[in-house]
Amino acid sequence: MSHLRNLLYRSSNGEPGNSASATAVAGEASSAKASAALPATPVLRGEAPALSSGVATIADFPMDEANFTPEARIIFHTAPRDPAADRFRLLRMHLRDIWRTGRLKKLLITGALAGDGKSTVTMNLATALVERGRRSVLVVEADLHHTAISEVLRLKQKAGMSDCLVDETLSPLACIRRIEPFGWHLLSAGEPRKNSTELLQGPNLGRILNEAAASFDWVLIDSPPVVPLTDTVSLQQHADATLLVVRAEQTPREAVEQTISLLGKKNILGIVLNGVEPRNHRYYKYYEGYGRQNAD
Repeated sequence: MSHLRNLLYRSSNGEPGNSASATAVAGEASSAKASAALPATPVLRGEAPALSSGVATIADFPMDEANFTPEARIIFHTAPRDPAADRFRLLRMHLRDIWRTGRLKKLLITGALAGDGKSTVTMNLATALVERGRRSVLVVEADLHHTAISEVLRLKQKAGMSDCLVDETLSPLACIRRIEPFGWHLLSAGEPRKNSTELLQGPNLGRILNEAAASFDWVLIDSPPVVPLTDTVSLQQHADATLLVVRAEQTPREAVEQTISLLGKKNILGIVLNGVEPRNHRYYKYYEGYGRQNAD
């Protein structure tokens, strides 16, 4: 089993988004493969939580139980002592430093090509950022072409992003659910539609993300791969910064360069290098012996 390794090189001003220079992150986490097809259940519509303060809390959202297998590779939950989980803690630490400045909340996570592991990185990072309930995290399944997260977790199909994009009267708060046992929340992709790219380029995207983000500390946007779609470019306009996931010895250099060119180097906060095999065996042997029982 491979492990996550990452290094984060802070930019000189430490700020994400358009005002920051690119930050380099190298890491690893195996990509998830759907172990079951998305159940063909009816799309359910609901009402937005009744809020007295205008901002929803964790208790306001319904709960769904994830039914996942080891192939989902949510290492931070299933193997919290694994060095791979510790790499996500390191990534969380660096992201949290920027978050505290107020310049980072909506983080777009994408890959150059399908299969780079962006959805797996998104789920692991979301689980890390929750910090055992101390932070509220929303995952937005914005890949309307391939609902990897819903499929891997075997969640029932409900109204989600695509439905909100089509129906301006449907609040995203009515579609969000808390996913256990991880503790983070999910705005799923919703009903499959043929014009997904056009929907993401429409005027409702910014409204949906801003309305949903008001109730959470973190918003992780699981985006489609950049090549050959243009969806990520539309989504990036509404994010504070972007993490790019690249699979070691698999993603062609040309695809990475094309992706950086399309997204803009100044908009990329970091690069997660996925699929790197461990080389420092003493390091991993130490972790196996140390075995932090209450790793957080």
